[in-house]
Amino acid sequence: MKFVVIGGTGLIGSKLVTSLRERGHEAVAAAPSAGVNTLTGEGLPDVLAGASVVIDVSNSPSFEDGPVLEFFETSTRNLLAAEAAAGVGHHVALSVVGSRRLPDSGYLRAKVAQEKLIEGSSIPFSIVQATQFFEFVPSIADTGTEGGTFRVAPVSFQPIAGQDVARVVGKVAVGAPVNGWVEAGGPERFPMDEFFRDALAAWNDPREVVTDPHARYFGTELDERSLVPGDEAILGEIRFSDWPGRIPAGK
Repeated sequence: MKFVVIGGTGLIGSKLVTSLRERGHEAVAAAPSAGVNTLTGEGLPDVLAGASVVIDVSNSPSFEDGPVLEFFETSTRNLLAAEAAAGVGHHVALSVVGSRRLPDSGYLRAKVAQEKLIEGSSIPFSIVQATQFFEFVPSIADTGTEGGTFRVAPVSFQPIAGQDVARVVGKVAVGAPVNGWVEAGGPERFPMDEFFRDALAAWNDPREVVTDPHARYFGTELDERSLVPGDEAILGEIRFSDWPGRIPAGK
């Protein structure tokens, strides 16, 4: 089978391409650097020729409300149209757990728009909704820091290693389309404030972590279930304490 991985040179895509090839599949890494641009449609007909499955793990270069919505809507429309023309039988997309529970987040509104385009297309699909990646933990702390203080809500937090995300997406991609969602989360659930307090301490980071029930996460307030998957989620295998990248470079 031929798999085309949109965003195949990125954090998740590169791992996914390697994993699929190790299983004996033909996996093509599609990205602007490889001559494939989903925003313009450049290269899509050629790269999708003979493809059975398309996996979209691409991400917007901007998280601002307008540009991120334009990215996901335009790229998804172009991709779905090209897939229909090529006769692709399975569209797999990576999204975010809780996307529809957090409408105040511009990024998550854009992911919901992407999901709805996929659901409304004629192509059988599977959407993998994952929790926050271990790799994004430092940037989450940086985004929420003001004046040396990081305010964070005391809600449940269940991050997952990028390697485990790639494993789940690959498992879903080689199976039959579910025409719905599959959730993925890490093997452990933490109080979010305690998690970041421990993480920053391990980095010898002097920032103060302040517990604040009204702290905003990328523009939206959280409740206990906002960021965690349901009971049927596929869980990762790598614990944060065992993850080799848990101490950021330079810390």
